[in-house]
Amino acid sequence: MNTSNNTQDTEPKKRFIAGAVCPACQVIDGIRMWEVDGVPHRDCVHCGYSDTLNAAGNSVPNELPTRINTSALQKPKEAQGQALKFFPNPKLKKSDS
Repeated sequence: MNTSNNTQDTEPKKRFIAGAVCPACQVIDGIRMWEVDGVPHRDCVHCGYSDTLNAAGNSVPNELPTRINTSALQKPKEAQGQALKFFPNPKLKKSDS
């Protein structure tokens, strides 16, 4: 008895790409590709590398966290002042002209 399920799978169908080389670990035939809402994604089953592709098939780089893009998320630290005392150098003499 064969029962059909009319609900769609929520997990997209992933397919291996023959001859594809992982950009991270350089292993051949480890790349899987799938689409979510028309946007192609790929990952490597060997090292876990994953990225998203644009319409031209190029990798879309993820923005690396830097002090510029993460400083807005953090509360600025309160500046603390420190008193400094300068001592004159006795070896330096003022020259009278």
